Amino acid sequence: MQFRRLIVLSVLAHLTGLFTTCFAGDEVYKLVIKDHQFSPVELSIPSGKKIKLFVENQDSTTEEFESYDLNREKIVPGNGKITLFLGPLRQGIYKYFGEFHKKSAKGIIKVTN
Repeated sequence: MQFRRLIVLSVLAHLTGLFTTCFAGDEVYKLVIKDHQFSPVELSIPSGKKIKLFVENQDSTTEEFESYDLNREKIVPGNGKITLFLGPLRQGIYKYFGEFHKKSAKGIIKVTN
């Protein structure tokens, strides 16, 4: 039984290492939600690369990062943070918005060469 547990832990450690390695070289970008608005409104990223996107909600109320173009939907708690992994993306414009404040919380990710 102890041997089996050791094997399971070894496999999990290995998989965790692979996952970390896959994203270790990714470029990191950040969006901030404040006063129910995203900043920056336009985020430029390179095409063909995986990125890590941190979204920090500085408002006390919950917001939802949503993008039909990126096929992403994730709750951002009030005064909380989330991480999204995107890409690699093709050149173009990808719209996103805050589900709970659609009129003010919106922006684009511009993917360029």
